[in-house]
Amino acid sequence: MSLKLVAPSILAADFANLQRDIEMVNNSDADWFHIDIMDGVFVPNISFGMPVLKAITKYATKLIDVHLMIIDPDRYIKTFAELGANNLTVHFEACTHLHRTLQAIKAEGMKAGVALNPHTSIAHLEDIIMDVDLVCIMSVNPGFGGQSFIENTYSKVKELKALINRKGARTKIEIDGGVTNKNAKQLIDAGADVLVAGSYVFKSDDQTAAIKGLKAIMNA
Repeated sequence: MSLKLVAPSILAADFANLQRDIEMVNNSDADWFHIDIMDGVFVPNISFGMPVLKAITKYATKLIDVHLMIIDPDRYIKTFAELGANNLTVHFEACTHLHRTLQAIKAEGMKAGVALNPHTSIAHLEDIIMDVDLVCIMSVNPGFGGQSFIENTYSKVKELKALINRKGARTKIEIDGGVTNKNAKQLIDAGADVLVAGSYVFKSDDQTAAIKGLKAIMNA
């Protein structure tokens, strides 16, 4: 069985001490940096844009997992590749021509991800799952950190895992929102591969220990 991955969400980091928090992730058991880009249109919040991502990738030593919560993501695919994104995830709800968008992401040398909002059905991925490297299931409504986990997520993960297995795809399942040590094991058991943890990590008294503990639970 492949190792399950932890991706601390930089949205929950201390922006006044961003380099310090990046170094903490570098030196921890974390696997990826999860970076949310929000435009204030697709979601009711604005996070950070290209200059901050450029600063993060300058210091980060682990895989850069970029999650675009923006309208018309196609405009920026090349830019995010140039800034050092390894994974680029777009929202199903924001893409009129999803297959074309995924091909464009791969053409720039990145892994292509699709994110689904809590109300969006797994069935929408039926025809496209073979082209998707990563599916990010939103377990909170996108836009703000620190929200409560949506319980329906478990059955959604199981449904997605069944689709991946049925089609013989190699798609990874990522969960984003409200992840803690209380639900991590159940998410992994349902079929998740990557857990994004924001507030749980960065609001912890010992962030490195929080990551280490979460990873231990996931791979027990």
